[in-house]
Amino acid sequence: MTSPGPKVDDLEIIEHHHDDRPVGDEEFGGTEARKKMEKKLLRKLDLRMSILIIIYILNYIDRNNASAARLRGFEVDLHLEGQQFDTLLSILYVGYILMQVPSNMLLNHIGKPSIYLPCCMIIWGAISCLTGVTTSFVGALLTRFFLGFVEAAFFPGALFLLSKWYTRSELGVRTAVLSCGSLISNAFGSLIASGILNGMEGRLGHAAWRWLFYIEGSLTIFAAACAILVLPDFPETSHTWLSPLEVRLAEKRMEEDVGVGDEAPKEGHSQLEGLTLALSDWKIWCLALALTSMVISLSFNAFFPTLSATMGFSTTVTLLLCAPPWAFATLVAFAVTRHSDSTRERFWHIAISLMFGIVGFIIAVSTMNTAARYVSLFLMAQSYAAFITFLAWISNSIPRPPAKRAVALAFINAFSQLGNIAGSYVWPSNWGPTYRYSYAICIATNGFCIVICYIFKRHLEHMNRKFEREEEEEGRLKGFRYIS
Repeated sequence: MTSPGPKVDDLEIIEHHHDDRPVGDEEFGGTEARKKMEKKLLRKLDLRMSILIIIYILNYIDRNNASAARLRGFEVDLHLEGQQFDTLLSILYVGYILMQVPSNMLLNHIGKPSIYLPCCMIIWGAISCLTGVTTSFVGALLTRFFLGFVEAAFFPGALFLLSKWYTRSELGVRTAVLSCGSLISNAFGSLIASGILNGMEGRLGHAAWRWLFYIEGSLTIFAAACAILVLPDFPETSHTWLSPLEVRLAEKRMEEDVGVGDEAPKEGHSQLEGLTLALSDWKIWCLALALTSMVISLSFNAFFPTLSATMGFSTTVTLLLCAPPWAFATLVAFAVTRHSDSTRERFWHIAISLMFGIVGFIIAVSTMNTAARYVSLFLMAQSYAAFITFLAWISNSIPRPPAKRAVALAFINAFSQLGNIAGSYVWPSNWGPTYRYSYAICIATNGFCIVICYIFKRHLEHMNRKFEREEEEEGRLKGFRYIS
């Protein structure tokens, strides 16, 4: 396969990074001493990064609490009519899509995620509280739009922060741990909302749905205050909780992983140059298209109770049956991403997971047998592992410069939200109970994603062979290689 020539940043990746620092591990007291220090560094880092899971849970809860509020008078009190409630749900994604790229550019420029991300949390928590004060459709519309606008900072920002600290062989599992926050939020959000809606009606003269926004928004603000003290900055700006030698080790790990350091000032790329590099690179558009296609195929997630209901059980049993497939999916995601990290391979881990998903769609189309359809739900849910592995592949494939990677992560994630918008129209009730047309669309988008990923894999292999030839011709040691 003939691939375009390397971009400027591709060439920069394979340049050797020269300075006056000692070569090897002597500066850390030898190889064994370095290994011990590295384990200690990762433990400290993992503990601090774990707060991202809590933030992600709150991010999802604040985003989805309008649906819970609807159960206890939200529409009636705000005098909503026709499609106005649907508009309140969809308007959030307008701000969410618009702000992701500018937010990550700003985050890379500031270099202080421990300040930037919690400040965004405080603002979206306050906006969530203000939703409880609104008395009209226009007021609710404004709070929902700005909620999405500010929440957009978190997920691409978290992915970028992980990519600044963890090597390519460590990133998959950490991305999986972060992404599982969205699955956990479904359970936690329902439990919290149930407690508030059942116990706070009429307290201090306020409706229960208003208390839902007040309490959940306040929880977010409290967590944000804690996050300021816990969340790490980038390696080059973290000097309070790490010793100078640990900071140097963190920087050296990233240098060794891609062959050049990650310090943005030394690279001389402004945020606008990062934007230009990202949007002019066909690889990023390719990844964005693949992820959008995958997101459409994963749209069954939002309609999971509906699909479970096609088995004919009561509402309570139907909701209970939704839990095991997602528990199974979480375990599969950890296993797949861990194996993907250890083998330094991405495509087949993505493709095989999606292929099992296709098998699940085919089973669901082929029969109304209860046992078979329940098995199909497990096969569908486990394809979420492909989504998480794909997120790690993005960071691996756009390693440098940081200004470009920040834009790439945000742009690809924002672009893929178009798949969520399209996916909401894939499951109309009049296509039930078989939903064969819906499943056919999911099979097609899954297959399309696999094809694009295969083309992308072949391009990365072509680039790796090119790097190898240049190293042989110039007599250099083996340097950077893409993970394909």
